[in-house]
Amino acid sequence: MRLDGRRESSNVEDRRGLSGKAVAGGGIGAVIIAALFAWMSGGDPLSAGLQAAQEQMAARTETVDEASFTEEEQELASDCKKILASTEDVWGKVFQEMGGTYTPPTLVLFSNQVNSACGAATAAVGPFYCSGDQKLYIDLSFFTQMKRQLGVEGNTFAYAYVIAHEIGHHVENLTGTLGKAHQAMSQTDKVQANQISVRLELLADYYAGVWAHYEDAINHSMEYGDLEKGLELAKAIGDDWLQKKAQGRATPESFTHGTSDQRKRWLKRGFETGDMRTSTFSVQNYNDL
Repeated sequence: MRLDGRRESSNVEDRRGLSGKAVAGGGIGAVIIAALFAWMSGGDPLSAGLQAAQEQMAARTETVDEASFTEEEQELASDCKKILASTEDVWGKVFQEMGGTYTPPTLVLFSNQVNSACGAATAAVGPFYCSGDQKLYIDLSFFTQMKRQLGVEGNTFAYAYVIAHEIGHHVENLTGTLGKAHQAMSQTDKVQANQISVRLELLADYYAGVWAHYEDAINHSMEYGDLEKGLELAKAIGDDWLQKKAQGRATPESFTHGTSDQRKRWLKRGFETGDMRTSTFSVQNYNDL
């Protein structure tokens, strides 16, 4: 994905080096699978991942680190800002065409741990969106580990998919889908709540595809193999793939984000159609997602 010469968004809070030292066991350097599981919390204020991180943060130090960033980290930060700028341009036009106004979220770059309106979190939570403050939070070390463990070295679109997925939750928030879903989740049993969560996450994948559809139509930025890399990442973060990797088996009733095939299918569908009339919540039979 070509980003050369593109503008960087100004809707960014760079808190790297201001988060203090990580608590023992915090961070994602050691176990990428744990980080990806945590990423699958999706920034839901009710998620156990954020609650656990908040408990860990109770023992944090208040030390402020003087961070010195590597060239790789600075390049990743710049790419994130450019991708965010693209989402602002694309969703601004899409919302305008729908007769609405797009209010862009803020991207928070942090190191090790961070406070949000959804609670405190360590880097192990992975990238997440918080509807309470309309911000998405990313520790750039997630991308470094993603490259090493999932084989997406040098492919910017795979990083963009991660950001666009979280932006997809912001779109859900602005359209009211996220609030309604969270309310419904709080009023039903765990299995049904998980199924609603799957719909939310697959819709965020779909919106990531919709963004890529219009981004490429406007800027012709997609290169050969980009979509395939995105689909490869979507496969690697499916509930079934992650559970089998971590525990040797999959338990469908506990899925919260969808299978590898579902995530690939909805991302690709969004990219191919760019149709905002489509929604995972319009599919009546859960098994047909």
